[in-house]
Amino acid sequence: MASPYGIKTLIRRTFGQRFALARLSHRPVIGRVIDRLLFEGDDIMYLPRDNAIPVNRRLHLRDDLTVPSQVLEHFIHQAHYHWVMDFCICRDASHCQTYPMELGCLFMGEAARAINPKFGRRVTPEEAIAHTRRCREQGLVHLIGRNKLDSVWLNAGPANKLLTVCNCCPCCCLWKILPEISPVISGKLTRMPGISVHVTEACVGCGTCTRDICFVEAIRFENNQARIGPECRGCGRCVTVCPSQAIELRIDDKTYIEATIRRISNAVEVT
Repeated sequence: MASPYGIKTLIRRTFGQRFALARLSHRPVIGRVIDRLLFEGDDIMYLPRDNAIPVNRRLHLRDDLTVPSQVLEHFIHQAHYHWVMDFCICRDASHCQTYPMELGCLFMGEAARAINPKFGRRVTPEEAIAHTRRCREQGLVHLIGRNKLDSVWLNAGPANKLLTVCNCCPCCCLWKILPEISPVISGKLTRMPGISVHVTEACVGCGTCTRDICFVEAIRFENNQARIGPECRGCGRCVTVCPSQAIELRIDDKTYIEATIRRISNAVEVT
C-alpha cells in the first residue's frame, strides 16, 4: 500500500509544473510513454450542471426531464463499492481559497477497495448521492469516466474497475492542461454525447463567460461577442453564469443519458 503522505507530497511539489509536463507530451516518444503509462484506455467526460439544462429553448420542459446527475445516480446504485476522498488533491495542491477542499473525488468499483484508508472512507450509496449533491451546491462540475491516472497514483487497479467522479472547480482542476497536452490525450476527455453549447444573438459582449469560467479556454471574443470553439467540453458553466442568458446548452439527442451510460459502462466495470 502506497504511503499517503509520500504521494500527497510528491503531487503537491509537482502540481505547479503540470502545464510544462503537459507540453512535453507533444514530443512523439515522450507523448507515447505518457499516454501508455497514465491515460491508456481512458474515456472521461464532463457532466453539465443540471441547472444548465432548462436554458435549452429547443425543449419543452417536462416534470420528467432527464438531467446529467442521473448518470451519477445510475452508477452509484449499480456499484457495489463506493469510496469518497476526504480532500480534493487538485485544490489541496493549489491551496484553493474559493472552493471547499474537503469535497474530494468519488470512486466506485472493485479497485476502489485498494485505496489507502488514510485518503478517505467507504460510504453507502445514499452517502455517495448526498456527497455529489453537496458538490453541485458548491458550484463544482462533475467529471466521470475511466481515468488511468487515478488508478496509478492511488495504486488501485486494474484501471477498468475504477470509476472516477471528480468534482472540479475552474481554478484548480488538473484538466486545465487540456489546451497544452497532446491531442491524442486531450481527445480522451470529451463532452457528453448528444449535447452542444451555443452563443445566441442575445450576447451583449459583457465578457462574464471569459473570466476564469471555462476549463479549456474554449470561449473567445470576436467582434465584441463571445464565440465557443471546438475545444468546448460542454460543462455548462458558461450557461449558468451568463447574465443575459445568451448561452444555450442544447440537447441534440434525447437519448443522451442512455448514450453516456453505455459509453462509461464500456470503459469501466463497477459491479
